[in-house]
Formats: sequence, C-alpha cells, structure tokens
Amino acid sequence: MANKHGNLSIDSDNLFPIIKKWLYSDHDIFYRELISNGCDAITKLKKLDMMGEYTLPADYKPKIQVIINPEEKTLKFIDNGLGMTADEVEEYINQIAFSGATDFIEKYKDKSNDDQIIGHFGLGFYSAFMVADEVTIDTLSYKEGATPVHWSCDGGTEFDMVDGDMDEVGTEITLFLNEDCLEFANEYRAREIIEKYCSFMPTEIYLSKANAPEEYETIDKEDKLDTDTVIEEIHEEAKTEEKENENGEKEVVEVSPVKDKLKIVKRPVPLNDTNPLWTKNPSECTDEEYKEFYRKVFMDYKEPLFWIHLNMDYPFNLKGILYFPKINTEYDSIEGTIKLYNNQVFIADNIKEVIPEFLMLLKGVIDCPDLPLNVSRSALQNDGFVKKISEYITKKVADKLIGMCKTEKESYEKYWDDISPFIKFGCLKDTKFCDKMNDYILFKDINDKYQTLPELLVPVEEEKAEENEETTTEETTVENADGTPADEEEKEPERSTVYYVTDKIQQGQYISMFKEQGMNAVILDHNIDTSFITQLEQRNEHYQFKRIDADLTDALKSEDAQDLTEATTTLSDLFKKTLNNDKLTVQVESLKNADVASILTLSEQGRRMQDMMKMYSMGDMDPNMFAADQTLTLNANNALVKYILENKESAHVPMFVEQLYDLAMLSNQPLSTDAMSKFIKRSNDIMLLLANENK
Repeated sequence: MANKHGNLSIDSDNLFPIIKKWLYSDHDIFYRELISNGCDAITKLKKLDMMGEYTLPADYKPKIQVIINPEEKTLKFIDNGLGMTADEVEEYINQIAFSGATDFIEKYKDKSNDDQIIGHFGLGFYSAFMVADEVTIDTLSYKEGATPVHWSCDGGTEFDMVDGDMDEVGTEITLFLNEDCLEFANEYRAREIIEKYCSFMPTEIYLSKANAPEEYETIDKEDKLDTDTVIEEIHEEAKTEEKENENGEKEVVEVSPVKDKLKIVKRPVPLNDTNPLWTKNPSECTDEEYKEFYRKVFMDYKEPLFWIHLNMDYPFNLKGILYFPKINTEYDSIEGTIKLYNNQVFIADNIKEVIPEFLMLLKGVIDCPDLPLNVSRSALQNDGFVKKISEYITKKVADKLIGMCKTEKESYEKYWDDISPFIKFGCLKDTKFCDKMNDYILFKDINDKYQTLPELLVPVEEEKAEENEETTTEETTVENADGTPADEEEKEPERSTVYYVTDKIQQGQYISMFKEQGMNAVILDHNIDTSFITQLEQRNEHYQFKRIDADLTDALKSEDAQDLTEATTTLSDLFKKTLNNDKLTVQVESLKNADVASILTLSEQGRRMQDMMKMYSMGDMDPNMFAADQTLTLNANNALVKYILENKESAHVPMFVEQLYDLAMLSNQPLSTDAMSKFIKRSNDIMLLLANENK
C-alpha cells in the first residue's frame, strides 16, 4: 500500500473538541468503547469460522489485552479479532461511519453531556481522543494476502496511513495520553474502570503493566498447561514423622508423599466473567450461585430474600436477574441498583426509561441486546419498543409474586414485611401492576395472621348477606303521576369496610374492643400506606379502608336500646364549655365494654388529610384545621361518665372532663408538649385528691 496522508471525511475542524467536551459525561467510558470494539471483532471472526469462511488456528484463544505504560504515558488495547484491511480502515475510520459528520456537528455541538449521543454515527473509536493527544492503529486483516496497516492521527482532521509491521491477525490501538488524563495509565484506576464497564464482556480481558517484572507461581507437575513457561523443576522428597502407634510403639509414618512441582511464570487471570449467571438457563443455576452472584456484583453480604430470573427470546431478547434485597426500613434508605447491559457490555445504572421506576428499589442486572449500546435519553422516552420491555419486566415480577402467593404462601408471608414497600410503591406507580396484584397483596391483621383482600372481605360480605336477608322486604314499584315507572336515583355502590391500625400500642384500646367482639383489623404502619390504600379504593368500588378509631361501629354498641338524647345534650354542653371547644362533636352511646369511658374518633378523610400534610412537610399548618371532624363518644355504661352526668355541678367535674378527653386523645394520637404537661399535673392532682379523701 502506498503511503497515504489525507483528511478525515469531516467538513469542520470542530469535531474533536466536541468529542472531548460533549461526547460522554464520564471520560473513563473510552475503555468500554475500545474493549467492546475488540469483542465485536473477535465475535465476527469466530462467526466466520463457524460459517466456513475462515479457519481459526487450533490453539486460538480469544482475548483482549490492555497494557498500561505510565512511563511512556500510553495505553494499548489489543484484540485477536478479524482485523482490518487498508480499505476497511478508510471506510470505518477515515470516513466516520460513511459521513454524517456535518449533521453531527450541527445536531450536537450545543448538547449538554446529559444526552449521550455516541452510537448515532459509529463514533466509538473516536472516544479515544477524549483522553489522548495522538492515537495509532496497527491492524492485520484475517483475509488471505492482507497487508498490515499502520494508521495515526494527532487529534486534528489529518491522518497518516502506511504499511505496518503487525504479523498476527487482529488490531492494536495505542493511546498517547494527554497530561490531564494520565490517571488512566495507573494500574489500579485501569482495573477499577474495566471492572465497572467490562466485568461480564464475552471475551476474556487481561490487564498488564509494560516492563513489569515477571511474577511466578508454583504448581503440581501434572497441572502444567502447554501455554505455561517453566522456570524451574522442583522435586520434593516425601516427608515423614515418628509417631506412636496404637500398641504404644514408635514408628516412622509418611505424612507427605513425593511431589514434583514446577515454578512457572504466573498465569494471567482475566478481569471478567465471560459467562455471567444471567446468560444461563434458570434450571442450570443453584441457589448458592444466585447468592454468590449477588454478593459479587452488589457487595451486599445480607442475603437477598428471593430473585426473579428473566429469560426471554421473543418478541425481543432479554435476560437478567432481579433480586429482592432484605432491607431495614427503619435505618436503610430504600435505594436499589439495576444495571443495564447490552450483550454483556455495561451501559448504565437505573435507566428509568427501560426499568420501571418502582423496580429501581430492587437490585439486579438486565441484558437486552436489542437496545442500542449508546442512545439519547430522549430517544428512549419516545421508543415504543423500550416501553414494551418495561411492561414485560413489570409483568414478570407480578407473575413471580402471584405464583409465590398461590403455591408458596408460607414463604410469601415470611418475605412480606420486607417486600411490601416495593409492591406498594409499584401499585402507586403502575396501575396495571396494581390491578394485577390486587388480590395478592397481603395484610397482617391484629392476630398476626396474613390475609389477602378477598380473604379479609369474605366474613364482611357474609355478615352483610345475613343482614340483607333479614331486612328483605317485598319490592315496590315507584310510579310517576301518569302511572309510568319512575327512574330510581342512581346510588353510590355500597362499600365493605376494612379497618386498619397504624400503631398497635397507641390504638391498643380499640384493638381490645375489636377482639372482644370477634372483629378484625389490619396493620398499616408504613408511611406509604395512606397513599397506597387511597389507590386501592380508587380502583375497587366495593370496599373502603377506615382506621380502627375512625368511627364507632355498631358491633361495639350495646344491644339494649335506650334514649340517650338528654344525656347527649347535657354532656355535650358540659364538655364543650369545659374544654373551650365549640367544634367538638360529643355523643353518648351505650358500649358493651363498661370499662371504656371515652373514645375519640376522627373521620377517615380528616385523618388522611393530616397524614398528607405531614408527608409533604406541612406540619406547621394549624393542627385544629380538622378539629370539626373529631367526635368524642362517652360510654353511658361507664361509672365515671355516670358520675359526671349525675354530679355536673361538682367542683371536681371540670378536672374529670379534661382527663377523660386527654385519655381519649392519647388512644388516638400523641398529645402536644403543653397538653402532656397539663395531663401529668392533672393526673397527680387526681391522685392527691383521692389520697386526701381516704385520710
């Protein structure tokens, strides 16, 4: 080939400054680009061999070598792939993916580095110029009679291309690093970057330091490989010891046999795993392998709860493993890591356009060769194919959870407390996921049993059916004045009530009352639960959630009917006046449990509004904003309530009224600092009053 000096097919001198400034947000990614190019070259060569168009040497071992040279400030990337001819260098390197450079300049010169654009014009190789003042290529094509090529460019638009001296098929790229990027020739930094981007690439990757002294290791002679360089043969005689036998006699015993060993040049160890677990069939993987992979990739030594192995070939190719990690919600932030790969080449963490947002709480890997290796976020957002991938992943997660609930209920229950934040967040973020999971969400009840919504609603529906049967009357037809049937007013569908508890200790009085009447309630004590149950109600018109102290259910009231109108009026006036609270609703009921003096209820809507205020840091708003929703129920069967009603003029009654109200409030929510101070002082005064009366 005649020596060639020419210009790259670029109509502007601005290409390389743009590459250096805007191509990637992380400059270290050039390692990934150059190594993945080498992997592609090796994959293509092996494919040609399979097709019979080329015959690989018998001792062929595909590999990529990265050689750092801090002294000379260079990096070398060497692959034994298919190489290039001079014409191919001209086509793939000099013309920059068949032109398009002008469009590239215009389209991306003002882009921020948030929008990664490499890949649009096949510019992977040119990422080298982000860190190098000069780049050379030495390559020899697999084609018979091919001439080696040497190409060089100093970062401008001019290049030199001459005959090279490479004698093995493959490509060697040398980067002469600029002064700002010498860190990339550091052995530890290089190892860190390769492990970040290339840990699972399909070709073995070896890192070495130029001119480093050779290292050695000792092996058994029978373990020698043809590729080993032997430095020394070592013969070890058998080792013996004098020991006492069972008869008490001393004898010489061989404790180590004769050994023939070899001192060899230390075998290079690849930095990557070419067959990661997700590429295997799930039936071939053991639980221990899944756990080991999890520890290795995520450096998390707490065992995952369980995992989902994704393995799909149609309508798109997608593999991966999603782990449900064990979290301590009290101390840990719920933050996961989903690593996205393309043919085992790392792309990025947590790309929300591909991974459903709620699954980013998990840890895992997803490999989708059908996704471009480098693509703009805006392109992903508008890609219907990407949306299908996201929907598929969501569906597989839901299928796994539903399957566990149906066939491994015991394990599902065991995991529930840990996985419920993931699932609830998923229900809030994805309505399809919510609808699919609706009947398989578990609720832990006040008896520490786990039940699904259908299981919880069965006794409620049965009770309602019995009530309807008792009150069934003969149907009548309502007619208009002209005798035609009148249109019945459309009624709101009747909802069954599921009661819930947010604090088992604080709401203990209500729980006891429920248990006494054989009633049930579920525990919802996570900060996501208020939004979660609202979402469920919106998507299910036949039930509603109410906190256990949201109203006074008829089941807690005595069946002995009595007129309490006068008592309600008297005590309502007394409590409102004493407490200086005109907005408070007071009612008197005969409760089955005479030990309960007072109960404070807050409407479900009012409570949820308060919870939303807290969630959105609106806690400085007036706490009495929803005071009108409070109802204080006094038990007509309780001795203290009877005393107050019969002795309303007593000097002690105001103190008892305040105490009853605060006790009811304490079972509902914490008292304010000022109210708690008054409550403690008043409690002491009541005890002192009792002590003085007993003197």
